[in-house]
Amino acid sequence: MVVVVIMTVIYYLLNPLFILLISPLFMGIIKKIKAMAQGRTGAPVWQPYFTLHKLFKKEIIYSDNSSFIMKVAPYLNIGFTIGAATLVPVLFLPPEGSVPANIILFLYLLVSAKFFMALAGLDAGSVFGGMGSSREMSLSAIAEPITIITFAAIAFVLNTTDITQMFATTASNSLTEFPTLLLTGVSLFIILIIETARVPVDNPETHLELTMVHEAMIIEQSGPNLALMEISHAVKQTLLMAVLINLLFPLGMPDSFTFAGVALGMVSFAAKGSILCVIIAIFETSLAKIRFFRLPSFFMVALFLSFVTIVFELIL
Repeated sequence: MVVVVIMTVIYYLLNPLFILLISPLFMGIIKKIKAMAQGRTGAPVWQPYFTLHKLFKKEIIYSDNSSFIMKVAPYLNIGFTIGAATLVPVLFLPPEGSVPANIILFLYLLVSAKFFMALAGLDAGSVFGGMGSSREMSLSAIAEPITIITFAAIAFVLNTTDITQMFATTASNSLTEFPTLLLTGVSLFIILIIETARVPVDNPETHLELTMVHEAMIIEQSGPNLALMEISHAVKQTLLMAVLINLLFPLGMPDSFTFAGVALGMVSFAAKGSILCVIIAIFETSLAKIRFFRLPSFFMVALFLSFVTIVFELIL
């Protein structure tokens, strides 16, 4: 019993800390690969760390029209994402039943973070913030049901809603035993693109009025508040990447805590995450942004594959 408690405490300390530390690196890798694909040198992969350091040293400026929502939203946002980070193992699998890693709770935490980000965008009273929040909620009304159905399909295939048990099942079995996970893997990749505001859904590199969604919601944030918003966005991306990676390619995920196992888990996840970042960057570079009112057709691909997964499982 004491060993289980110690392992659980170590998990709660190391897992979210590692995700916080590595998330800016993944953002930097994507930006670097995109720059290279476009024939540019680009900033070093460590640039997000330098940017965050600079933001934390700057002054916070609030709009005269803003309320307490603008002040608390960044802290609530990072709090919800860190809470979600405790539910997705990346270094080692915690003892069974020690972490309430329910997939529904995970989705609720991510949605709550998005809600307060959108609320902060509206709170400043700026045209850009209101536009970005309105667009985000419009897209979420379509994307969130698809996200729920996709994760429901995964739970249906693996017969559990516990994320830790999902990872344990895929780690102890070959992917050939769950071939339909490949279909949900495509759906998860599309959800990753949608939820992290990437091309062709959004363009995180632009501040043009006609194209920005995510950037418009945080355009009124400054200093440490902006840094917290950026970290939350990076952590959210890493969490969705971790779900995709550990369901399809769980190799290197230790099933218990050891110092060697944690080191292996760090190296393994960093390597697999970097490869996925390269794939995301190439995917973004090869596509143009889809017109806003045509985005549902892109979302429907994930919905269709999730339904096909459930049908295949019922037939087989």
